[in-house]
Amino acid sequence: MSSLLSSNEVLVERLREGDQIAFKEIYSRFWKKLFSIALKKVNDSAVVEGIVQDIFLKLWERKELLKIDNLEAYLVTAVRYGCINHVRLSMMHEKFELHVHNYHAQEISCTEEQMDFTDLMDCVEKVLRSFPESSQQIFRMHRIECHSAKEISLQLGIPQRTVELRLSKVVQTLRIYLDEYL
Repeated sequence: MSSLLSSNEVLVERLREGDQIAFKEIYSRFWKKLFSIALKKVNDSAVVEGIVQDIFLKLWERKELLKIDNLEAYLVTAVRYGCINHVRLSMMHEKFELHVHNYHAQEISCTEEQMDFTDLMDCVEKVLRSFPESSQQIFRMHRIECHSAKEISLQLGIPQRTVELRLSKVVQTLRIYLDEYL
């Protein structure tokens, strides 16, 4: 390397002009130091290599726009910010994965609960079908539509005591059957 390329200031000036030799000199001077700094912050050599490579890539891509007073300080600062961004993105990724996992677990739980409820309702319907249509109607009006025994009696034109007896018989049978089921 000629004496012109010996100082960092001259290297930066030559880099701005697109001098590849100056870029290679900057790379060879600072690669190990930047790698070492980043490795202390991010304990993964493959990730650190990517961070440092990215810094040099951006240095080359933005060479014409660079306003660097102290090349070493600029690169050290860049590697620190690269590490901070990596850690921040990793934390965001972990939070996102945790959120997705929790959401998925809730969905599975909701799905399982829905399946359990569906199974239970199928079981109730199966038992109900074993009763006469009038008993099924009384049960549905009372338990699903929330009508009182008196209201059902008036709507169906049967004695309230008949409504209560039929309802009692269906509920009693359901309790026995569901106790075995559950």
